[in-house]
Amino acid sequence: MIYDAPSVDHSMVHTPPHQMIVTTKDVPKQPSLDVMAFAQKLTRRASYRSSAQCAKFVRIALQSAGAKIVNHPVAASDWGKTLQEIGYKKITPAFDQPQKGDIYIIHRTKKHRYGHIAGFSGTQWISDFKQRSHDIYKDKNVTYSYYRLGSNYI
Repeated sequence: MIYDAPSVDHSMVHTPPHQMIVTTKDVPKQPSLDVMAFAQKLTRRASYRSSAQCAKFVRIALQSAGAKIVNHPVAASDWGKTLQEIGYKKITPAFDQPQKGDIYIIHRTKKHRYGHIAGFSGTQWISDFKQRSHDIYKDKNVTYSYYRLGSNYI
C-alpha cells in the first residue's frame, strides 16, 4: 500500500517539549546578631543597682547587636516569643554552662508581676544591673525560661 500524503511538518503535530528554566532564589540569610555588641552594650549601660528596667536594657542591647525588634512586650516575663522571632531557641536552663548571648526570663510571681530578663555577657548575668548570679529573687516558686541563639543567627 502506498500512502500519498502530503509531507507533514511534525513540529505542528507534536509540540516540542517545553524547556523549563529553574532558577534557585538565593535563600535570604537570617539576620545575624553580634553577640559581642550585645554583651558590650549590656555591660556599658548597666549599673550596680536595679532601676526596674531590665526589659528595656536587654531590648536596647539586642537592637545594638542587630536585632530588628518592632513590637515588643513591656513585661520581661512576656519576652519569650519576641526572642524566638529574632533567632533565639528555648532550651533547658543551662545556668551551670552559660554562653555569651544567652538570655533567661524569670516568669511573673505574686511579688514580681513583670518578671525579670537578663543576658549573659560572657562573665556575668546583666540586666539593668550587674547581677551576682541568675538567682536574684528570694522566692522558691520562681520558674525560668532560657534562650540561646540558634547557630544560623550567630
